[in-house]
Amino acid sequence: HEHLSICFYQFVISFFFISVSIVAYFGFSKTKVNRFFFFVVSDAVFLRVVPNRSQFFEYEPVTFYCEGVSHHNVLHKLKDKIQSCSNSNKKTATGSSCTVNAIYVDDSGKHWCETREGKRSNIINITVTAGSVILESPVVPVMEGEDVTLSCRSKMNSSTFTADFYKDGLNISSSSKGIVTIHKVSKSDEGLYKCSISGAESPESWLNVTDSFITFIDSSEHSCNVYLILRTVFTIMLVALLLLLLGLLHHGKIGATTANSCSTSCKCNCHCTGNKRI
Repeated sequence: HEHLSICFYQFVISFFFISVSIVAYFGFSKTKVNRFFFFVVSDAVFLRVVPNRSQFFEYEPVTFYCEGVSHHNVLHKLKDKIQSCSNSNKKTATGSSCTVNAIYVDDSGKHWCETREGKRSNIINITVTAGSVILESPVVPVMEGEDVTLSCRSKMNSSTFTADFYKDGLNISSSSKGIVTIHKVSKSDEGLYKCSISGAESPESWLNVTDSFITFIDSSEHSCNVYLILRTVFTIMLVALLLLLLGLLHHGKIGATTANSCSTSCKCNCHCTGNKRI
């Protein structure tokens, strides 16, 4: 009984510290936690871009991170053409990265990475413009309930300007700071966004909103609801802990009842050894 209790407490303490460590490292963001468990559960390949936006000025640097795979096992692809990353491909904590020091207008389009075995990541669509205005919006899907900030940026780097923001062609906001925040974003906020400064317009970009962290594993876009998997795993673990606790309590109750019964029935002409009457 004592040994089982020690094992139970060790298990609870270990589970607690592992959970705290995961949250401390990846933050409290639901997206980050889902992404972490997505790698653990499904061994998926995930592509992200730094900076995290869908529009770039021509000649800007951009880095593609292919996560969930081993180093030198990634083919970075651009518009159905293999992009050479031999000079900038680096190992990261979660996979591999590819840095493009100067991106061009012709580089606009779909980007993804895949392993040499053919496992493909999610697809990211970026726009590179030679114009003077871009809209900075997240290139990866955003979670429902999160706040999303859209920023209108000019090549001129002027500190005094008014930016107009549009969704699906309709003006939704004007800002003297060039920033608009959508609080607690929902599926209804999905759409094509753009902005303008002094008559100069940015290209349009699609804002994708999702209720869970979804990554497309292959070109047929099969998806995996990681939040459901994560919730199921934790539910099973909690049920297992509860059953173990009930088992320990039941075991201790039986032992205590047997010992009390033996002590009560013992008289002057007998003695008890363990749980046996002699």
